[in-house]
Amino acid sequence: MGGVSFLSTVPSFTNTTNHQHLTTISSSSSHRSAVIRCCKIDPQVSGESLSFHRREVLKLAGTAVGMELIGNGFINHVGDAKAADLNQRRQRSELLSKIKLTLSSTIKAKPELVPSILKLAFNDAMTYDKATKSGGANGSIRLSSELSREENEGLSDGLGLIEELKKEIDSISKGGPISYSDLIQLAGQSAVKSTFLASAIRKCGGNEEKGNLLYTAYGSAGQWGLFDRNFGRTDATEADPEGRVPQWGKATVQEMKDKFIAIGLGPRQLAVMSAFLGPDQVATEQLLATDPQVAPWVQKYQRSRETVSQTDYEVDLITAFTKLSCLGQQINFEAYTYPVERINLSKLKL
Repeated sequence: MGGVSFLSTVPSFTNTTNHQHLTTISSSSSHRSAVIRCCKIDPQVSGESLSFHRREVLKLAGTAVGMELIGNGFINHVGDAKAADLNQRRQRSELLSKIKLTLSSTIKAKPELVPSILKLAFNDAMTYDKATKSGGANGSIRLSSELSREENEGLSDGLGLIEELKKEIDSISKGGPISYSDLIQLAGQSAVKSTFLASAIRKCGGNEEKGNLLYTAYGSAGQWGLFDRNFGRTDATEADPEGRVPQWGKATVQEMKDKFIAIGLGPRQLAVMSAFLGPDQVATEQLLATDPQVAPWVQKYQRSRETVSQTDYEVDLITAFTKLSCLGQQINFEAYTYPVERINLSKLKL
């Protein structure tokens, strides 16, 4: 099967009219590389009429050297780099799958902790300050000086579960312990999924098997791709400054909007993330619906949740949560990877 080679893309410089004046290239039987011989150019011949100038000869010589380097192993180095990258992706993917299974089974067994886990992930990220680019989803909420703040009241049970799960996950991770910041946000993701699944089961009259089939068929699980790639957050070593997170149960809608706008979100995201603001989503939405900017979005998502697929609600919630979960972070895409021992083929006995 034919194909286009690198050399076939180089334009021909040969001019048959002035062929006798051109540089000739010949190969030597005693040398593997090409030999370039420069003939004397007739000074009476116009430079513009020459199709092959000295600069072009030098360019071709440079190309020949580059091709020689490639032939001498440059491709092998590129291949090794690609293989290493694929190994890292596989390692991260395998660990992420194990974490998700662990979280899913644990949260399923303790559904009463879902509101606490949602708010834990939410409040950890809401410490982000756009002006200084500090705070955010950095795990600082685990520190007692931050957890004890009034806005984090009632979240100790959720954090206790995170700490138990961290011990279990660290014991199976070959690439080092998982960060609190990653685990808190992944637990939030698992809690969100559990609410989607619970909704599907309710729509199937409480039949868990049918509910799982409904969620698999109509759910928006495929929308989590970007969230999953942002795996490699770094933990803060100090608590984030006080006063950055409102007391959601006491805050006015305007105060909530102001906070969302301050971190780059808005009324739409405030409405779709109502479940994160407290244990009673219905009461929260009643309050939000009193604001003319937020009310249309609240109504939209309420209608969406009544449909079989609740696509609008799920997709917008996943999008908002994904953005929130990365605030203040520079993701390390090599986190949790480890070197793979190479097999020395020379020592194999055949």
